[in-house]
Amino acid sequence: MDFSKIKQASDMIKNSSKTMVLTGAGISTESGIPDFRSPGSGLWENMDPMEALSTTVLYNNPKKFYSEGYKILLGMTDAKPNTAHYVLAEMEKQGYIKGVITQNIDNLHQKAGTKYLLEVHGNTREGSCTTCGKVVDINVLTEKVNNNEIPPKCNQCGGLLRPDVIFFGDMLPEDFNIALQEMEDCQLLIVIGSSLAVSPVNYLPSMAEKFIIINEGRTAMDYRCDLKIEDKAGVVLEKILMELNKE
Repeated sequence: MDFSKIKQASDMIKNSSKTMVLTGAGISTESGIPDFRSPGSGLWENMDPMEALSTTVLYNNPKKFYSEGYKILLGMTDAKPNTAHYVLAEMEKQGYIKGVITQNIDNLHQKAGTKYLLEVHGNTREGSCTTCGKVVDINVLTEKVNNNEIPPKCNQCGGLLRPDVIFFGDMLPEDFNIALQEMEDCQLLIVIGSSLAVSPVNYLPSMAEKFIIINEGRTAMDYRCDLKIEDKAGVVLEKILMELNKE
């Protein structure tokens, strides 16, 4: 690892009056969750995301959704945060970052203790009724599906229950609008584990005054970033925090 880049990243954070973090699937691979696009291991190597996780299938072919797409979501619920998630929570606690914007739906930032979290692609903790808006624990949906209630129905109004994940075909949630507002005066954005290939979230780095990319492999914005560090997120963030905390 190039320790001069660790020092440079640390200095950029110290000199920034407002630093936000944007995370993608790459930060969670060390927790055993495969990312989506890596050759040979990505989730989309073996399935079409437009089929497995789309509103078209969710609403028009719920049996297919709950036998395929829903299992992908449930596969994330038992994962545990890794070093990178815990370091970011500590950096927030110590005031080095304001908070985290995440493309991930795995709940790991929340489990690690991040307080200010914008989940721009939703989460796998909850579901909600498309008719009355009632929010329920994801286990309520799972229990109904296991009892062959497909699609699962709301106990309150009989409407359709669905996971609170942003699928292909969904509008982005209010958290994305808040993320856009945060970028308006963001001096530094640290992008971690994202290929920056998904629109419109990949628009956020260009709105910050400066941005750092920490990612194993290339991203779509390497040519524009102020600093690129290629290594595992946990290793890099631990060393950055150690550098920040030096006397």
